[in-house]
Amino acid sequence: MSLMKQGMAHKQAIAQNTLSKGQSLHSNSQLMTTGSNSISLEDIAEFLNQFFAVDLYSQEERGGVYLPSTRRVKRLGLLLEPSAQLHKWVRTQNLDALFLHRPWKLQPEQLAPDIGIISYHLPFDERLTFSFNPRLAEVLGMSGLEVLGEKDKRAIGMIGEVPIQSFAHLCNCVNQIFGGYEQVDAAEPAAEPTEVTRIAVVGAMTDLLVREAASRGANVYITGQLRHPAEQAVEETKIGAIAVGHRQGELWGLRALAGVLRERWSSLEVVVLQNS
Repeated sequence: MSLMKQGMAHKQAIAQNTLSKGQSLHSNSQLMTTGSNSISLEDIAEFLNQFFAVDLYSQEERGGVYLPSTRRVKRLGLLLEPSAQLHKWVRTQNLDALFLHRPWKLQPEQLAPDIGIISYHLPFDERLTFSFNPRLAEVLGMSGLEVLGEKDKRAIGMIGEVPIQSFAHLCNCVNQIFGGYEQVDAAEPAAEPTEVTRIAVVGAMTDLLVREAASRGANVYITGQLRHPAEQAVEETKIGAIAVGHRQGELWGLRALAGVLRERWSSLEVVVLQNS
């Protein structure tokens, strides 16, 4: 064989080998992509167990997989509680699994047997509603966060600085974040409220918590509901109070959770039922 022919044969062999390797790499890449995009209900529960720090709760309070399923999860629905239209919503949205905050009224006939459910109640409330909630603190513009209030060694509130603003401006901000609020108690109802520079966000409202917030410099106390036992503390400390509403806080938490799950899995499609 001439040197020219030998050279051509060598080039063809190299090209064929390179093509084979390329096809193999492409095949392996497809397998890796397919595998990485395959999400199980247990995968989601394992991640949320860590996110909600369920080890801090009793076994009964932890949550997790409520109804198991081996169906792979491409589309996950988030809602507060089951409704009469649940089956229709799941079918219309082509959902593979659900996150239910309060699953106790769920009827077996409302869902196809292969629809899995995960559920977290107290851990969800204490991480993603009125509590020590860094995600909420960011949208409220809070900085220098400190714990305010504890229950069973878990933080139930936060206090921190906010950019200087009027009470009316803060109320408008809260309205935009949560889509409304239930009640406002201005510190100085007969006059323009003092400037707000420090706020507290707490999942409870007691006399002691209100007084502690005021003593630590908070101008406004944000919570789910205004409580009668704390009225005297609000009046005496002159702190402003905003009751957003428990349900409004939970719905914000669902939207925040959707963002967390999308950040964790790029391929996961998350649908939130706002009026659940």
